[in-house]
Amino acid sequence: MSVPARQIRARYSADTITVYQAYPPQIALPAVTAGRFVSPFQRGRMTWVKPSFLWMMYRCGWATKPGQERVLSIDITREGFEWALTRACLSHYDRELHGDRATWSRQLKASPVRVQWDPERSLHLTALPYRSLQVGLSREAVDRYVEDWVVAITDITPMVHQVRDLLRSGDEQAASAQLPVEHVYPLPERIATGLNANPDVTTGKAPQQQHEQ
Repeated sequence: MSVPARQIRARYSADTITVYQAYPPQIALPAVTAGRFVSPFQRGRMTWVKPSFLWMMYRCGWATKPGQERVLSIDITREGFEWALTRACLSHYDRELHGDRATWSRQLKASPVRVQWDPERSLHLTALPYRSLQVGLSREAVDRYVEDWVVAITDITPMVHQVRDLLRSGDEQAASAQLPVEHVYPLPERIATGLNANPDVTTGKAPQQQHEQ
C-alpha cells in the first residue's frame, strides 16, 4: 500500500504525542533531571521538534554529530501540538495556499510556528518518496512548549547507540525491532488544510484510541 506524500507519523496516546530533539549534554542532561527545559536552553532561538524518530536519526547521525550527542524523547500534550499546528506557516511558498508571495511572507513573519515537509528516512537513513513534518517553535510557541506542553523528557541515547551498533553489525531485523512504533496522526481537517497535508489522514475530532510503543 502506498504511503501518502504528506502525513504525520508519530508515537502518541489519547493525550500526548512524542517528539524528538538532539542536544549537547550540557542542555540535554539538565532537562532530563528537571523534567523540563532549563538553562542553558535558550528560548530566544527557534527550536525544531520532529515526530519521526528516523528523521531525527538522519538529522543527528545516530547521535554522532557535534552538538547533537544526546537524543531526547519528549512527550508533549496533543492540545499543545495542535495549538502549534493551527498557528503554523509553511516555510516555503505554496501558490494554492498563500495566493501570492507577499501574503505568505507576512504570514511567515507573524507566525510563531514554522513547519516544513522533508523526505522521510529509512532505517539506513536514505530518503523515502514521502514526507515527514518538522515543526519549528519560536516566541510564544517556545514559551508554551517549555512551560505548558512538556509532560516528560527521556534520554534515549543508549537505545539510539544500540540501534546504530546493530545496523553496523548487519543485524537489520534486530535494529528494526528497537524502533519506536509510529502511527499516522489524524489531523483535524482545518489543520491539515493549513499544513497542506494529505486529506485522507484527517479527522473531524481527536481519536479516542491509544497507541503505545
